[in-house]
Amino acid sequence: MNILDTIIEQKKVEVAARKRQNPVAGLEQSEYFSRQPLSLKRFLLDENKTGVIAEFKRRSPSKGWINENADPLVITSAYTQYGASGLSVLTDEIFFGGSTDDLKKARVNSIPVLRKDFIIDEYQVLEAKSMGADVILLIAANLAPKQVKELASAAHHWGMEVLLEIHDEQELDHICEDVDIVGVNNRNLKSFEVSIETSVRLGKLIPPGKVKISESGISDVQTIKELKRHDFKGFLIGENFMKAMDPAKAFAAFAEALKR
Repeated sequence: MNILDTIIEQKKVEVAARKRQNPVAGLEQSEYFSRQPLSLKRFLLDENKTGVIAEFKRRSPSKGWINENADPLVITSAYTQYGASGLSVLTDEIFFGGSTDDLKKARVNSIPVLRKDFIIDEYQVLEAKSMGADVILLIAANLAPKQVKELASAAHHWGMEVLLEIHDEQELDHICEDVDIVGVNNRNLKSFEVSIETSVRLGKLIPPGKVKISESGISDVQTIKELKRHDFKGFLIGENFMKAMDPAKAFAAFAEALKR
């Protein structure tokens, strides 16, 4: 069993427990449930913004703790201040050290927030809505095309957008009408190897009209410039900033270099 399989098996257990602890009726009472979500797609298409989706990430299964005691409010506020087009917040606790509370703290910012987790059940879509997320992540590697369609439709019903993450050509058939943004993950979730060429190769095969973003392994401005030439509008970057002594300063310097 690879790491992705392990995570999904654990997620099934978690979701069942969370349903018991906080039924849908409870989620609907959240202060965020009635707010109008922001459009990440619109922010990414705004030429005056950086295109960077800056991620708050405490740890990863492959590298362990990256920034265990990071403050999500301080860091995501700095990301916003220095020009991020969106925020990505890990809410998986066991494998990534995240939490619902991390996303709620990031919600004070006036830019779109992506709930980054392993979504396998419509309950998690409602959870995302209740914690103030504007966008949900669906990962093609652990979902059938029919599941993507159902979960994406549910997200649209509640006013949220959908980022579908793909890794290879076989996952292109997961792209459906309700997918707003297609992200190419340069990191193979099974081997954890990283290659920017994955974005270049798959980007050419993504249907016209879908906003394209590149994820993982992006650490310099030149890579973003190259990806822009291949019509990528967004760039999800987390570890590059989070591993710095001061993630806020690291992002500020990166954003300034992008402007130059």
